[in-house]
Parts: sequence; structure tokens; C-alpha cells
Amino acid sequence: MPDKKKILMVCLGNICRSPLAEALLRQKVDSRKVEVDSAGLDNYHAGEPPCPTSQEIAREHGLDISGLRARPFETADFDRFDKIYIMDDYNWELIQSFARKPQDLEKVDFILNELFPGENMPVPDSYGKGKNAAKLVFNMLDKATTAIAKKFSS
Repeated sequence: MPDKKKILMVCLGNICRSPLAEALLRQKVDSRKVEVDSAGLDNYHAGEPPCPTSQEIAREHGLDISGLRARPFETADFDRFDKIYIMDDYNWELIQSFARKPQDLEKVDFILNELFPGENMPVPDSYGKGKNAAKLVFNMLDKATTAIAKKFSS
């Protein structure tokens, strides 16, 4: 069996968008072929579970993300993962500060580029913005992770 593909979902705090993306993609891929994780570009929420609104939206769609815990992104993640998906321009600015060489950043892409190639469209940060914002984020990530699953499952 070929090596497992390793995919990392990254947002700012790792408590809203990236845990949802992690759970959605895990549900859609064969865990024997694809490993999925998530991280945040700051450490404000390290060790915390996903925010209550993201947990609620996930639960409504049959996903339990309550056991996930936020962890900070590390430079070593460039070595551990084959593909790193970010959520917005601010994530792009921050992740560049971790890169040691151009090859590190070649692994990084905006998650919505899987649906809209090269457009670098953001997934808005839903933290503290209520259930409707979380629903919008969930729907965007659901579509993007479906495209990613097709890409990495073949």
C-alpha cells in the first residue's frame, strides 16, 4: 500500500473552521489512505475544544468534534504533512512566517481553491458571529472537503 497522504487544516485559533474541516474530511476519506489533522496559527486556544457553535453545527450534521483539541501550528508541520489548507489571507500572512524555504509554502493552499482554483477566496472566521455564520462556514467547508476527498482518494 502506498504511503498515507497527510492533510492539515489550518485557521487562526483551531477552534472553529479548521476542526470542522478536519472532521468533514475525515468522514469522507479512507483513514487507511488519508490522515487528517488541524492546527491554529496562534496559541490563544491551545488545548481547548472547538467553540460551542461549531460543535452544535457539526452535531446537527452527524459529526462529533467535541473531542478535538486546538493545537498551535509548528514549523515541523511542513515536514509532517503533504498538503496544508488555510482559510484566508491572514492565515496566508501568518503561515509565511513559519516557512523555512519556498518548498514549505508550495504545500500550502487556500481550501476554497479546490472549488475556485486560483481565486484565494476566504472562508470567513465565524468565531463569535453566531449560528448563521457557522452554518455558512460549514457549508463552504463541506463542499471543499468533498472536492479534496475526491482528489486524494484516487
